[in-house]
Amino acid sequence: MRATWRGLPAKRHDAGWEPGLVVPAADGSPLITDHYFPRDEGDFPTLLVRSPYGRGLPWSPMYGLLFAEQGFHVVLQSCRGTGGSGGTFDLWRNEAADGQATISWLREQPWFNGTLGTVGPSYLGYVQWALALDPPPELKAMVVQVGLHDPYALFHADGVLRLENALTIGAGVTYQHQGVAPFLKATLRLQRRLREVITAQPLRGAYVSALGGEVPWLDDVMTHPDAKGAYWRGASLAESAERLRVPTSLITGWHDVLADQTFEQYGRLRQAGCETALLVGPWTHTSALQQGWPEVFAESLAWLRAHLYADPSGLRPTAVRVHTGGENAWRDLDEWPPATAATPWYPTSEGHLTRQAPADSVPLTSFRYDPADPTPSLGGPLLSRTAGSRDNRTLEARSDVLTFTGPPLTEPVDILGPVSARLSISTDTGHADVFTRLCDVDAQGRSVNICDGLGRLRTTEHAPSQVTVPMSSTAHRFAVGHRIRWQISGGAYPRFVRNPGTGESPVDATTFAPVRITLHTDSELMLPRSSGLT
Repeated sequence: MRATWRGLPAKRHDAGWEPGLVVPAADGSPLITDHYFPRDEGDFPTLLVRSPYGRGLPWSPMYGLLFAEQGFHVVLQSCRGTGGSGGTFDLWRNEAADGQATISWLREQPWFNGTLGTVGPSYLGYVQWALALDPPPELKAMVVQVGLHDPYALFHADGVLRLENALTIGAGVTYQHQGVAPFLKATLRLQRRLREVITAQPLRGAYVSALGGEVPWLDDVMTHPDAKGAYWRGASLAESAERLRVPTSLITGWHDVLADQTFEQYGRLRQAGCETALLVGPWTHTSALQQGWPEVFAESLAWLRAHLYADPSGLRPTAVRVHTGGENAWRDLDEWPPATAATPWYPTSEGHLTRQAPADSVPLTSFRYDPADPTPSLGGPLLSRTAGSRDNRTLEARSDVLTFTGPPLTEPVDILGPVSARLSISTDTGHADVFTRLCDVDAQGRSVNICDGLGRLRTTEHAPSQVTVPMSSTAHRFAVGHRIRWQISGGAYPRFVRNPGTGESPVDATTFAPVRITLHTDSELMLPRSSGLT
């Protein structure tokens, strides 16, 4: 591990391991737990790490051993129904009660000194927010890495299923807690059968052959696209951050599937007056814990030592640090997003992108989206190896993809904050989605995706409708000679489920209908230009 990740701190202690402890949940279900600890005399604070992905690789070395070597007791626990723990895993519904039961058990342990922190990524962040609904007095610090608080937003965007990520999560939750070999086998099987699954008509239940059986919670999340429906009631833990007083460090990457949730968490914590810090790296959801691990671990350790050991020596002077794409540099900021004015850019009939506003709203150009030959997804915030920045030229050569490109820049343009598109669109059927992406085009014509978003169009036939599509956030410098490009299409498949064009549920549709999507001149790309970043 130390050979793989340069820059890890030297260990302070040898680490010991006490595996297979049984912690009783509130209903008596056994929660199997491993205890890592420094092999030295003294009082050490405790870190709680609860996971549905098992207690072996990578959690044992990355969280158990590394943090124990730095002077922490680490309680690494398998969520109910996973990793040998009793009960049935039910996405999100038991985490608050099981977390509180674990705290009750901790209070009875002779080595627990009453000082507690939590740390962990992804769903291991969700269990932290669940505990924070009613934070125990012992909880002094949280570190949420690429973390989740809203399961609905993980699986859906504006009512549209994030299909590829849903299938990947299904394989991960089902198999990763069983060990490396079963998880690897399941991942390879999903890769082999992905096309068979995503092209099935209907889509409902088609995943069974790829995942090796039915996954009831996956059926539920795929078939409940309404965020306000009863199924999702209580799933979001956004309210945890609205009144939290526990110092909380947040870590994400620009291509993390949970980046937007992290920015929401940061905003709520700041509004609540909670001490918080934000680190945003050039990472995807998975690379943050791989290539980015030295930075992520250092950030996490500094926060935990500051608040559990009263040692702030490792903290940086500002609340926010972001990696700026295009110049490959880190920037320290006082807040996120910084105070910037959103600048509108407008499309033209010649395919240009201009600052000059149109005189009126008339049809500009159109394209035909055919769900039988859906516009493919390329890069962006995915859980697969294809995530992140990619060359979009092949995608942009398709007839169902529009691009609008600005002139070569004579001075750098810095974009810092949330990006969005305000679209004026009409269709000939009333049933369509729209995918919009910001790209950086270099002097050789290579078009690289920066950030993007998808929205569901709710139009009457032929009459234009306005829709605002959030495109996540970024910190990016467009260099001299580069061009700003706005890319628009009718989908990104299989990242998002394809719209059948008939009004049917995409999960149940068995017939498809093409749709003509017309863009109007009063559409605009909103970029948060920052003049203060140099």
